[in-house]
This record gives sequence, C-alpha cells and structure tokens, in this order.
Amino acid sequence: MEGVLDSQLLDRILSSVEKPARYMGGELNMTQKKDAELRFALAFPDVYEIGMSHLGSRILYHVLNAREDTICERVFAPWPDMERALREASAPLFTLETKRPLAECDVIGFSLLYEMCYTNILTMLDLSGIPLRAKNRNGSVPLIVCGGPCACNPEPLAPFVDAFLIGDGEELIGEFADAVLAAKRQGMDKPALLRALARIPGIYVPSFYEAVYDAAGHFTRIETTEPGAPARIVRRVLKDLEHAPYIGEPVVPYMSIVHDRIALELFRGCTRGCRFCQAGFIYRPIRERTRATVMEQARALISCTGYDEVSLFSLSSGDYSDIHALVPEILDEFETKRVSISFPSLRIDSFLKDDLERMQSVRKAGLTFAPEAGTQRLRDVINKGVQEEDLLRAAKDAFETGWNSVKLYFMIGLPTETEEDLLGIADLARKVSALFYSMPKEKRGKGLRLSVSASSFVPKPFTPFQWEPQDRKETLVEKQKFLRAALKGIRGAEFSYHAPDISVLEAVFARGDRRLADVLEHAYRHGARFDSWDEHYKQSAWEAAFAESGLDPAEYAHRRRTPGEPLPWGHIDMLVTEAYLMRELSRANAAVTTKDCRAGCNGCFGEKYADYCKV
Repeated sequence: MEGVLDSQLLDRILSSVEKPARYMGGELNMTQKKDAELRFALAFPDVYEIGMSHLGSRILYHVLNAREDTICERVFAPWPDMERALREASAPLFTLETKRPLAECDVIGFSLLYEMCYTNILTMLDLSGIPLRAKNRNGSVPLIVCGGPCACNPEPLAPFVDAFLIGDGEELIGEFADAVLAAKRQGMDKPALLRALARIPGIYVPSFYEAVYDAAGHFTRIETTEPGAPARIVRRVLKDLEHAPYIGEPVVPYMSIVHDRIALELFRGCTRGCRFCQAGFIYRPIRERTRATVMEQARALISCTGYDEVSLFSLSSGDYSDIHALVPEILDEFETKRVSISFPSLRIDSFLKDDLERMQSVRKAGLTFAPEAGTQRLRDVINKGVQEEDLLRAAKDAFETGWNSVKLYFMIGLPTETEEDLLGIADLARKVSALFYSMPKEKRGKGLRLSVSASSFVPKPFTPFQWEPQDRKETLVEKQKFLRAALKGIRGAEFSYHAPDISVLEAVFARGDRRLADVLEHAYRHGARFDSWDEHYKQSAWEAAFAESGLDPAEYAHRRRTPGEPLPWGHIDMLVTEAYLMRELSRANAAVTTKDCRAGCNGCFGEKYADYCKV
C-alpha cells in the first residue's frame, strides 16, 4: 500500500524499543479496512496503556469505522524510546492499523483528557512532519481537531488546532465527517472547509477568533474575525444514550493496559453537584441506559473479548437507578464464566452491602471511596453531600463482606481549608483502621491495606470554584508534610500524593488563555514530554518556557478571579449558566449545600436550556 512504512524499517525500530506491542497493532477485533475515502487518525496524546483504556476513544473508533466511507485508525504518543528510535531512523509517526504515516491522513483527532498531555500533542505533530501552528498548515496536511473535557477551555491550544468539537462526540462526529468529505469531494480549500465547519453547532474554529488584552496584559474578550462565526459555541448533547452506538467489538490489546476489562457505561452526567468537579457540570444532564440495554451490551462484550471482569462505569455508578438489580443479574448470568464486577469508585452514601458481598465471592480487588475532605464543614463547602457516618458504614460493610483493601481519596488545598480539615483526614483514616481491627480475627481479612490518597485542588472552568485561587507550591508541600505526619502510626495506612509542580501547571493550563501556546511550544523545544509522569516531568523546561514567554504562572494558577470578570473560555457555552455557578460559589463560602438534582431541579441551565433537563 502506498505510503505504508517499510516492514524491514518497522521491524528494526520495534526491536529497539522496550514495549513494541504499543505500536504493532494487529490486536483481536482491530478494524481490518485497507483504505477509505476519509482517513481519520484517532490520536491519544498519552501512552498506549492509558489511551486503550479510554472509553470515549473506543466509542468513536466504532462509530467512525461503522461508516463505509471512513477508515479510523489509532495512534498514541510514543514513549521516549520510540520517539528516539523514530528520529534516528528519520521515520514518521504512523497508525497502528495500516502503518500509514499520520501526514497522509485527512484528519488527526486528539482526545483531550488532561492538560498535562499537551506537549505530547506537539511531539506527535512534529514526528509526523506537520507544522505545529495552524497558520503554517495548508490544505495539503491533515486537519487537526480536538475534543474531550479539556476542550471546554480550548484557548491554550488554539494556535495549534484547526477545530475543536465541543460536547458529546457521538452527537457531533457524523456531521463533522460529512462536512470534511463534502469539502474533499468538492475540492474546497482549507479556509472554505473551516467556514463550513464553523457553521456546525458545537464546532469552534479558533482562527476565526482573536483574543484581546488590555494595556496591562489582562484578558478582556474574544472577538470574532470571520463573518458568520458564532459569538458563542454551544456544547452538543447526546440526548438519547439508550439508543446511542457503543463500542461494538472492542480491540483487545496484546499487553496489559490500565483498565484491562470491559467498561459498561451505565449513565452519563451526574446529579450531585460537587463544586470542584468539572465533569459533574460539563456532562449534565444525567442520561441513563436501561438495565436491559446494559445486560445486552455485557453479553456481547464478554462474548467477543474473553474478558472476565466488568467495570460499571459512570461518574457515580452507585447512583444508577437499577444498580441493586444489575449487579446480581450480571453475576448470576455469568457465574460459570467467573465474571467479576468492579466500580471505578463508590459514593460512600451508596447502600451496596449486599452487592459487595456478591462481588467479593467472585473476585476481590480494592474498593475506592472518595470523602474528598476531612471535616463535615469542608464537605459542605464542596457540596459533597455525605456524612462521616456514611464513610464508616461503607467501610464496615466492606470489611464485614470480606474486603480488606480500601482506598480513601481526598483533596488538599480546597477553598476555605484549615489545619483542622487536614487533621480530619487523619482522623477519618484512624477511625476506618480501628473499624477493621475491632472485628474478630476470624471475620476479617489477613491485614488491612488502607491507602490514603491526597491530590491537590485544581480550579477548573465551568465549576463554582473556577474563580478560586490554587494554593502555591510551597503551601501544598507543607500541607503534604503535615498530613504525612498526622497519618503516621495509623495501622495499615499508606499515604500517597501528587507532585505539586504538576498540579500547579495543570491549574495554569486549565484556566489559561491563548498566550500559553508560546509557553507550551517553548517547553516542548526544551524537552518537555509526558508531563503527567513524575519520571519525565522537567520543571526546568517549564521555568525556561515561562521566562522566554514573559508570562507568570502565578497569574493563572494563584490569582483569585472576580466573578463577572472576562474569562478566556467565556465564549464556550457548556449549558450550565455563569449565574448558577456564581450562586454555588456564594453557597460554598457560606458552607451551605445544594440538593441532589434527583430531589428537584436546581435550575443550573437557566431558562434558555431548561428543556435539556427533560431529555
């Protein structure tokens, strides 16, 4: 096939890297198309093991390949040994399915899940011989598009990207593909194609907009520069999840991946309203699949993959309306195949004792609970909506049904946090440990493994805390040391946390504007890669990049913003109104909770989008 990487060259490259299975392709259920009119490279800017665990990419892979006119192939960020091997061989980055160089595709679509993957996008473009900046690319190179949760603030990546797809991918990808195919058939040039894309609701073409700053360098507004480009880009919502396409026959990797199991999406969205949680706001409203549909998907996926573990996947799977019927039905139907069930994490106010007892009878892994904060006052500030007795009951239920490995997930640096709140984390861990060891030896596991994880709060767009400052690195370090000391001596407890440097940089890009593109490119040129990986993170590269760009990261991460001030992402409409977020911030400062949406509408969409809650 024309353009395919030479097999002998490929063999030499793969023989020189640590994990060649990341780049080989040929897995079970891989799409076997040789070519199609539209060539779409589905790009994930992290390592294969993480990208292959991403449910959204698997859905789009199936949806696009279901089209006769489209071939969708996968590509992942090459690990540093593979990047080095490609550069030494002067070979381009290629797709897994046909070993086609990325530059020969029509579209390269990146999934944006995490801000710390942005430099990997530049790596992948550079290795493909594609100019980094959109203004330097003509119609002879692939169209570069992005989607995913980080696309809700597209500005830091705007100069590198031709178009952003805002919202549910299944709802938007078909119209996007149709527009690109129509342009290709009609011989449109790139500007004409971009104008056509900008007319599709939910697609943001950043070259049609300009960021404006005042004399002091503060962001003031986004102006449209192209007639007809919408002033606001409104998120697209998949209204009917029940009948939406899913993942078909998913690709089964040759190697272990992060989530090496079947993922069954029970519902999309969340009704809880935790004030720090971006996903809880940008994926509203909640949309469920029926138990019959979930079971149908479970049967099909178990049959075509051979997996014996099912993950019940959602933002809060314990809130699924039919959870207590679903768990035993899966376990009963697949009892002879020894199929087990896992939850990504459990609400500590979910009553699942009977389900946990059934689950551990098949296979027992760890359980994750997320109290988030150590005191009730702070849990009310963040609207977590759970009590200490909920956690202790959940832990007791788990221990009594045979579990002995529990992870407690907290955040430090939350708005209004005090020393008492940090001590509360240790106090909760101590009470959980005491619960386990107070049980008779014959009724408990061999030993408690209590993992206490503390991530650093990152203010995110489209949350009530989007205006709040993040703690400075020095403060986060001191809080981590304080908490480690407070946890010392708690039987069975292990403490883990995230590197503060990375958390600060995440906040910078989460709330950043278009000027950060220069910082990103400078950091890439200084060797920044895989910034979410501690062993590859290069603080020196980022310090040099900010210095060269004349920007202060503290301005983005640590400055408290005034509600009502212009925000770089203000032209993106994720449906939840700014007035609602401001009201939630006010309630947070008063430590007043807001009820679960299931108990009655809180009006987060306002009058304009009120009908979305009825989907």
